Order: sequence, then structure tokens, then C-alpha cells
Amino acid sequence: MLDHSGPGRDLRSFALPESGQLLATGDVWEPYRLVDQHGLPVEPVAVYFMDLLAAGTPATTLRSYGNDLLRWWRFLWALDIEWDRAVREDARDFMLWMQLADKPVRVHWRRRDAPAGEGRPAPKAATAAPVPGSPNPVTGKPSIGKQYAASTRAHCETVLRTFYDFHLASNSGSLLINPFPLDRSRRRGRANAHHNPMEDFKAQRTGRYRPRVPERIPRRIPDDKYTEVFAGLRSHRDRALLASWVSTGARSEELLTSRERDAIPGQQLIGVIRKGTRVYQQLPASPDAFVWMRLYQEEAWANGVPRGRDQPLWWTLRRPWRPLNYHAARAMFVRANKLLGSNWTLHDLRHTATFRMTQDPELSMAYVQHILGHKYQSTLQKYVNSSTDEVIEAGLAHHARQEQKRAHPSPPPSAPAYNPESLGILFGGNLA
Repeated sequence: MLDHSGPGRDLRSFALPESGQLLATGDVWEPYRLVDQHGLPVEPVAVYFMDLLAAGTPATTLRSYGNDLLRWWRFLWALDIEWDRAVREDARDFMLWMQLADKPVRVHWRRRDAPAGEGRPAPKAATAAPVPGSPNPVTGKPSIGKQYAASTRAHCETVLRTFYDFHLASNSGSLLINPFPLDRSRRRGRANAHHNPMEDFKAQRTGRYRPRVPERIPRRIPDDKYTEVFAGLRSHRDRALLASWVSTGARSEELLTSRERDAIPGQQLIGVIRKGTRVYQQLPASPDAFVWMRLYQEEAWANGVPRGRDQPLWWTLRRPWRPLNYHAARAMFVRANKLLGSNWTLHDLRHTATFRMTQDPELSMAYVQHILGHKYQSTLQKYVNSSTDEVIEAGLAHHARQEQKRAHPSPPPSAPAYNPESLGILFGGNLA
């Protein structure tokens, strides 16, 4: 077992055990349950999840929080530390391990019962996988690295700090302090306390161990590459999905909430349930999206897919027929990406739709804000600025013009001379 005597802890050799798991129960009263290595529920997490549910937190947020709490609990189990006895040195070591160590390699569930040494499949000799973290040659976006991203570490720190704040306020267990403290410059109190509404909010660090997260630059799919991705799709359903995502600007999971009654071709509207507010909203879509949708529906109904106004709009392509979920849609788009060697995501389709809307001078920003479901119109500012692709294209055009000037220099200007008409007036007569 790893030595946990404070400063003598060797984090270089630490390996996070794959004990416990986060279970999806399918119960609306308890969507997710964190259990230990014996299958028993972790009561502090269950109480915290119940409080989040009462506050109207969606189940997807519970899943996200649960993965962070599971990672922390595995760290505590490896060090044989009770959750309410963790101190700030333990939180410091945990965040340091997430920052410097490689992510643990998860063994596939089909190979977890295999004998030692057989849990990991042999690497394929024919495939040349890109180096983790290296930029993709097609999109320019970096691939997933070996270490935890700054956004992942920041999210984990926030979840754990709020978790302990909740139990401190509830006087749970033997908890005396929050092992994830606030930043030293803050001491205590919330961020932007006593803020003047006439001034902008200041960027204040919240947690002491919270990393600085760089601002993400939205990347859109160029029109020519979008055509190639669209051509690589194998079914009418996938084409209808892609055309609907790009034309409506809906989030990937929002479009999957639509029912058959929500698609209104005569008005070119598709109804979705918004992610955060869970409000139903109709979004305008392109005629092209409804053409592919009709082709998909006729093909699906002929194959026996359930039909009805209250039935889901999107289904799987194989029996048994099931409503299409996010993970299946993401797997579809990953397969399309492999044809081009790209690494675009489903959310990049939303970025693409946003760029197209903001570049239309006849479409008001207030309308774009409503279509995208943004709370503030200032969120669209990063789409109004030049995109990375446009900056690169303008820079390359500049170098091309400079090269053209060097290869074909302009002729030197002619020497200055007097105007013949002025000379004629001055000397009186035609000098020719």
C-alpha cells in the first residue's frame, strides 16, 4: 500500500485502483448511485445527490459529479483514509497527482475477468495511432492527451469543494474542515462579493488547487470538409441528424429529445427540450434537413420502426428498436470522422451553425441568441471575432502576396518631368 505519511507520499508510483463504480439505476428518484468495492452505496454521496435532485439538478449533472467523486473515493480507498478525515495535504496530493500523472488505463468490461496479463489487448501492428495530445492534421485540434485536461481538474476541484461545503453545513460525520480550501487571497467568502453592478466582474480564483483553464476557441467545420463528412455517412438517418444539427444549432442531446410530433415540415420547425432549463422550444431548420428526415422516416417505417406522434423521432438502425441516445450518435460521428482522419465533435456542429448565423448580416444577434438558447448575448462575441481558420487563411494570403511581389516586382516610377501645356503657357507658344 502507498505510504500516506504526508510529505513522504510517493505519488510517482501511485496507481489509482479500479474499485467501486458509478451505477445508472434508471430510477428517477435516484438516477445514479456510487457504490464501493463490496457493492454497498456510499452514503455521503447519496445524501449529496438527493440534495442536488431537490434543487432541480438534471441527471446528467449527477453523472458528471459522480465520476469526480468516484475518482476521489478511489484515492481515499487506496490510502485507507475516511472521507471525513481527509485533510488539505490529501487534497493537495490528489490534485497534484491529477496534474502530473497519466490517466489510468481502464480495462474493458469484457476483459476484467481475464487472467493477469490478458486484460489489455495486444496492439494492432497495422494502425498508426497519433501521439496523444498532438494536433490533428485535418482539423488542427489537439487529440486527447495522456494526462487530465485543465478543465477536467478544475471541474473535479469544484465538485469536491462544494461536496465538502455541503457536508460541513450539514455537520455530517466527523468533518472539521474542507480539505479543498479557497484561494489564499480570498480567505473566505464567495467570489465577487459586494460586486458593484455598474462594473464588470473580476476574474477571481475560487479554489486554492483549482487550475487556470484557458479559454476555448470555438472551431467550426469548413464547408468543404462538412461536405466530405456528409458524403461519408452511411444512412439517411445520419444525414438527417447532421443536417438538423447544423441548421438548428441545437445541442446534440437536445435534438435527440424530439418526438415525431415535434417535426413540422410545413413550418420548417423542430421542437426540442433545452438542456439546462428543460423548456420546450421550436427551432427553425433548413428544407434540406426535412428532406433527409422524410427519407429516413419512410425507410425506418418500412423496416418496422414504431410509428406514432408520441414516439421518438430518432431510432437505432438495428433490432431491437431503441430510441437513439447520445452515445450511439457520438459513435456514428466518430466513424464518419475516421474516414477523413479528423477529430471533430458533435458540439462542433453547433459551433458551425453559430458561425453561419452570426455571419449573416440580415439575422439579428437577438434572434441568434434565442435560437441557441444563450442567457447572455455577450456569449456570441467569440463567434463574431475571426475564427482560427480565417486567421490562418488571411496569414497565408499575406505571405502569398509578399512572394508575388518578390517574384514580379513592380516597374520603377518614371522620372518627374514638366507638363508641356504649362511650358507653352509660360513661354508663349508651342514648344514642339
